[in-house]
Amino acid sequence: MLTRIAASVLACLLVSAPAGAQSRPAGQPSGTVSIRQLQVAFIGSGAIGGGTLRFNKRNYEISVGGLGIGGIGASRLTATGSVYNLSNREDFTGAYLQIREGWAVGDEGRGTLWLRNAKGVIMRLATKRRGLQLSLGADGVLIGFKQ
Repeated sequence: MLTRIAASVLACLLVSAPAGAQSRPAGQPSGTVSIRQLQVAFIGSGAIGGGTLRFNKRNYEISVGGLGIGGIGASRLTATGSVYNLSNREDFTGAYLQIREGWAVGDEGRGTLWLRNAKGVIMRLATKRRGLQLSLGADGVLIGFKQ
């Protein structure tokens, strides 16, 4: 699985420009998402976790993993926000480019995540962190549905 995540990270970073992940979505949100992750960083970064996609009045359990660059420390992250440009559930899965900034000291920590995949699905998430971490960088994130 780590090889698959690393390959997806590389492909995502090569195909997508970081500014593209921060483009403002047009229109109303297609759904909502909540994510729980453990993040660890020391120049390079890694994250693993899961969450829930709410789309068309149904909930779907998701898995989330990623590798990237930037940051130092470790934290538990919870993120909630809106999903844009999602018309088919299947378009949600795959590799995303993530631009992140945030911090955590003890129980206090905040940040913002912007994610975009090759199918044009965009997520804008507000984060809360617990731990000790300074986060500023880019990641490739692989999202799938739990079986």
